[in-house]
Amino acid sequence: MLIQILTHTPLYVWAILAFLVQRGMIAMRDRDMEIRRLVIIPAVMLVLSLQDMNGKFGLGGWVLAAWALAAAATALLAGLSATPRIAPGSAPGRVRVRGSRMPLVMMMAVFFTKYIASVTLAVAPQLGHDMVFACAVCGLFGVFNGWFAGRLVRDLVACSSLTRGDAAVAA
Repeated sequence: MLIQILTHTPLYVWAILAFLVQRGMIAMRDRDMEIRRLVIIPAVMLVLSLQDMNGKFGLGGWVLAAWALAAAATALLAGLSATPRIAPGSAPGRVRVRGSRMPLVMMMAVFFTKYIASVTLAVAPQLGHDMVFACAVCGLFGVFNGWFAGRLVRDLVACSSLTRGDAAVAA
């Protein structure tokens, strides 16, 4: 059965996996980047999650509530709990970002949640109408999206304080 699942997986799914692994590997090392690029991966993960939720369960009612509640709670925890990873960059408009394994872990979590939910619904389509299953999947997406959002907000606040610090030094 596993061989059938893998061979019936469309090629674009493996391309998405390769892209996410590549981005996760890049995120593991310290790097200089433009501030606006901090938004890319959280936005991609949000689009992948919402697209999958909409396709499987629709974007309303309890599934959206489960996603929003999980996303808000995790964003708050992620925004408050982690250590700063942003430092001044090599040029104006750039920041130095400390590497971490967590982006790779979280991107794989989004990908495999999406993949496993798709396989599960292909094998047992009646689960598409099961509110507990739908809320569980959407809640997981909310946790992952919340982590990315909380980290992004924390990074943008750090960027803002760097910019204010540069302006104070220049004055």
